[in-house]
Amino acid sequence: MRIRKKLILLHTLFSAGLAALMFFILRPEIQSIVRQAEAEDAAFVLGTLDVPELTGGQARGREQIGPGISLRWGSAADLGLGTSAVAALQRGAPAPVPVAEDNGVRVGSAGMHLPHAAGGGYYLLDRRLDGVRASVARLDLVLLLSMLGVYLLIAAALEVFVLPRHVYQPIRRMLHADLAVQQGNRTGELIDPRFMPQDELGEIMRSRNKSVSALRKNEAELARTLAELERVAGDLKRKNHLLENARRNLADADRLASLGMLSAGIAHEINTPLAVLKGLVSEINDKPGEPVAGSKARLMRRVVERLERLGEGLLDFARVRSPRVTTVHVSTLVQRALELLSLDESVRRVRVAQHVPVELSAPCDGDRMVQVLVNLVRNAAEALVEGESSSPTITIAAESLTRESSGWVSITIADNGPGIPAELLPSLLEPFVSSRLDAKGTGLGLAVADGIVREHGGVLIARNGESGGAEFEVLLPAFEEV
Repeated sequence: MRIRKKLILLHTLFSAGLAALMFFILRPEIQSIVRQAEAEDAAFVLGTLDVPELTGGQARGREQIGPGISLRWGSAADLGLGTSAVAALQRGAPAPVPVAEDNGVRVGSAGMHLPHAAGGGYYLLDRRLDGVRASVARLDLVLLLSMLGVYLLIAAALEVFVLPRHVYQPIRRMLHADLAVQQGNRTGELIDPRFMPQDELGEIMRSRNKSVSALRKNEAELARTLAELERVAGDLKRKNHLLENARRNLADADRLASLGMLSAGIAHEINTPLAVLKGLVSEINDKPGEPVAGSKARLMRRVVERLERLGEGLLDFARVRSPRVTTVHVSTLVQRALELLSLDESVRRVRVAQHVPVELSAPCDGDRMVQVLVNLVRNAAEALVEGESSSPTITIAAESLTRESSGWVSITIADNGPGIPAELLPSLLEPFVSSRLDAKGTGLGLAVADGIVREHGGVLIARNGESGGAEFEVLLPAFEEV
């Protein structure tokens, strides 16, 4: 139900209830006054009558004296008089007394008591003032019509002057303002303070304006924050792109640095097979008509294959391509790394011990993992050579293990050198942290190795061994991560 209908119903019910209450309060009082007037008039009439003559000696009876006037006589029981009425009549004898209502005797009656009269001496005169009663009935009608008129005037005043200004219009303004909020109309969502009444509705309207203003302020702040977040996100995206490029450039730079260092040993490594091949070719050239012995041909084949392996290893090491994860035997990775490092002068000066199970394998990009092993073994060899260890030894060990309910493959490169300085341990794997352990001070090798291991979902751990020397442990997930 709409609020106008509710208010009309409420003030109609209130006015009707008030009219009924006034009617039922006033009407008994008016009726009582009428009956009292009738009783007094009955007492007057009764006082003018010669009662014993009217009775005619009868013990009880009733006689109509005139219009609206009747006389009854008899005993108290015959007339239905109660004890209070009998006592009143006996106190007033022999004068007429208005009789109050008692045991059905009406107020509009008067009585008297003559003890020596026939029938017990009780007389009642009933008086009915029909004109007065008709006037009272008209008064009741006038009262009802007056109340109805007052209600209509009050209802009209409420509906015309009070409720539209103080109830309906404020509610409509709030509804229009809420509709403007829903439609996104910023100009109409606030209520003009000039139209706010100084009552509870006005307080609601002022509170609503404050809430909407605070909401718009928060929206503006949120929009500024989102714009700032977008700007920061774009900036972070650009920085991440730059960092990714830097990381790739770092890896390429380390790879080129390693190639540059390995190229110094290429001449020494190739000279021997080239000398053998040159001698065999010269011998064949000196004896062009003679067939080549099978042993010499096999030797030439081995020399050429050795040169091919060296070239392919360097090309694989230098080739840049996207990661390609396959299941590779760890022993194969170690052998490929050591073949490349056979060109390195520092590695040739140390002893390399291997404890790698042949059947152990790990999911990884073989070429990138070879680069990790090359960096770690070369750094260890350079540290041993520069540390002037009496018996420089590098130990490469691998095993499968379980940590935190997950399977891992562990590859450890340990040396018996001076170990890692304590001040370098926290930042050893960061880029451009230069030490004897890191590619003769380039500051890139260990950072690149750490990045490659992380790409595989693994972790590179640097520490000092229990018996001295440095240890680097590569932990790779035993299963390829999806």
